[in-house]
Amino acid sequence: MRKQMRQLWTAGAVCTLLLAGCGSLEEGRQESQEETVENSLAQTGEAMEEENQMMTWTDSITELDEDFSAVSYEGDYGFDAFLRQGGASSDSQVVQFLTETMLSGTEGLSFQTEAFGCSTISAQAQSGGYLFGRNFDWNRCEALIVGSRPTQGYASISTVNVGFIRQGAGMLTGLALNSDQILTMAALYAPLDGMNEAGLAVSVNMIEDNAQIEQDTDRPDLTTTTAVRLMLNQAADVEEAVALLGQYDLHGSMGMMIHFAIADADGRSVAVEYIDNEMIVTETPVVTNFYLAEGEKQGIGTSQSHERYDTLMNLLEEQETLTTEGVRDALDSVSKHNFGEFESTEWSIVYDQQAKEARYYHREDYTKSWTFQIAE
Repeated sequence: MRKQMRQLWTAGAVCTLLLAGCGSLEEGRQESQEETVENSLAQTGEAMEEENQMMTWTDSITELDEDFSAVSYEGDYGFDAFLRQGGASSDSQVVQFLTETMLSGTEGLSFQTEAFGCSTISAQAQSGGYLFGRNFDWNRCEALIVGSRPTQGYASISTVNVGFIRQGAGMLTGLALNSDQILTMAALYAPLDGMNEAGLAVSVNMIEDNAQIEQDTDRPDLTTTTAVRLMLNQAADVEEAVALLGQYDLHGSMGMMIHFAIADADGRSVAVEYIDNEMIVTETPVVTNFYLAEGEKQGIGTSQSHERYDTLMNLLEEQETLTTEGVRDALDSVSKHNFGEFESTEWSIVYDQQAKEARYYHREDYTKSWTFQIAE
């Protein structure tokens, strides 16, 4: 297994303006939709002093904040071989591939996905190009930012909930046996969102529905997170991402219903959904946690996810373009503190799809951020 790593960690603190947030899946909002819209519009006109650190990459897991770390991997991590052998129709098959090929001797590894809530927004930037914002709502967890430069394919940045990656009875972190290597390798196959050097941004958003995604044709197979990895590695725009998904049978991790929010550097943004195991693409700048495709499923999801959607759409109707800070504030307007069900919006990201930069916020502290550049 060839692996070449770049050493880094330089941090330059600068004060700037920004925003973030994400919503939950459960109902019981504390504020009315009208109040949230008013608050979001007011916030976009305010200046929030923010300390931003410009980061470089490291080949060892480096802590940024409590339960919030970053790592970089350069080289072959076996994903092309994974695709050549037919992919995987379940998370357990992904783990089997990893333990037999890339992590020989590792025992008890598993992926355990649980319900989560998300909001995404695609907006034209005032400075040119496009911005993509993403919130991840879940119980308190450990998040890992992963920089990837594969031997073949696009460089990318992605985010992983370490709580979804387990070995034996506990999470991989803290293992005595090469835990950084094991966790990094597993994390490369478990992204929940990301952006590549072509400016393609992808997010997994859950839909609360009893239906499942289990496509069954003669095509090779992908799970939810390996589909994200495929798009980040091989797709330059929405058209290519959708075409790639159409070449595989998708299987929702842990039987969960999800849809993908996908946006590219040219401003096209879509939701890719699976209804009766048929892939349907809907043009939309906002995705939360209900079906957007026309038909009998349209609108199924929690009422609160509709409120988050309306909040973000109303903002886009009011403002044709946004700054990075404006996207941050838009995310903040639909983040956990507006609702009260989830313990935290664990991370928020603003992707600059032209500059190929990702700005991260942790647990709704929007006075502090970390910016990572995707090297071209």
